[in-house]
Amino acid sequence: MSGLEAFLLGIAQGLTEFFPVSSSGHLVMGEALLGVDQQGILFEIAVHVATLVAVLLFYHKRIVELTVGAFKGQRAAIEYILKLGVATVPAVFLVMGAGEFMESQFDSPHLAGVCLLITGGMLWTTKHTLPRASGSEISWAGAFLIGCAQAFAILPGISRSGSTVVVALALGVKGSVAAEFSFLMSVIAILGAMLLKLPELLGSSPDAMGDMLIGGVAALVFGLLALFWFVRFLNNQRFHYFAFYAWAVGASFLVWLQVTS
Repeated sequence: MSGLEAFLLGIAQGLTEFFPVSSSGHLVMGEALLGVDQQGILFEIAVHVATLVAVLLFYHKRIVELTVGAFKGQRAAIEYILKLGVATVPAVFLVMGAGEFMESQFDSPHLAGVCLLITGGMLWTTKHTLPRASGSEISWAGAFLIGCAQAFAILPGISRSGSTVVVALALGVKGSVAAEFSFLMSVIAILGAMLLKLPELLGSSPDAMGDMLIGGVAALVFGLLALFWFVRFLNNQRFHYFAFYAWAVGASFLVWLQVTS
């Protein structure tokens, strides 16, 4: 992989991590279109760490508020943090039980295209759920269901931000609250993945480390831009527009794979 290719994949990660169109799916498709070697989950985690930094910067006030509140023993802050933990449980069990299988799916470009079509279908439902969603609090059961959506999104092509927000909106949680919970729960998931793969990341070759650094910087910058636009689309109740993009890209990519195979 060249530095330019790593940069382009980093841009794809930064934009699609927060836009509900699957960053993992775009990385798999990008690698196939660019003809680069499959980087697997290590490059995936490296650029996800960069977008984690983007989340911390974007929601820094809320994170400080929750942290200070927890240390002061404030019930609301403690419950919110615990709900984030509950939402992480499904993904943890899935990785523990089928981690190798899930990782192997990153070598399947066809799956990424099919899953992107599924993501489009999920996003279209928000045309009806978003206008009616007005709840300002996520229940314990809701947190678990949103976590199940996050676990499902381990598959390349299934959007993590999209599926979690889709479920939250279906449960009646308003858009801004759903987005905040979705992105804050990603902090735990990405940190967990990073810690699991830390020995492999540190043992990467200098060239691979350079590629991950270039991709990470690009992912951070474009991730911050995407976060602003994500929240804006929710507030304007145009979230379902992303479905057209997911369908178009997924279908086009599958056709390209068929033609070039």
